[in-house]
Amino acid sequence: QRQLVESGGGLVQAGGSLRLSCKLPGIITSTFSSSDINWYRQTPGEQRELVASITRGGSTNYADSVKGRFTISKDYVKKTTYLQMNSLTPEDTAVYICHQDTHLGAVYWGQGTQVTVSS
Repeated sequence: QRQLVESGGGLVQAGGSLRLSCKLPGIITSTFSSSDINWYRQTPGEQRELVASITRGGSTNYADSVKGRFTISKDYVKKTTYLQMNSLTPEDTAVYICHQDTHLGAVYWGQGTQVTVSS
């Protein structure tokens, strides 16, 4: 079963930045262009939280907790979605999971990448 591949997580000090990447291996440009992409995050014992979204039209939405600090974007040449995270706080510590809805009947999830922010 195909899965999104996330990368870019790691350990960073509070106030630092990370950039997460998300890509579906073998995806063609038209399918990438027609997709909505979402980044979720999950911590143990908590519900999965929608952090940022970018639609096939390029519109973006963010959770209130990350507005002004996180930016989601799509690179149509690399067919990769990014989540730029700035001014990180310990409350941002979580597993970040990418989700893609192709609007062609296929939905994909990644396994997640761990982000840990130390105080």
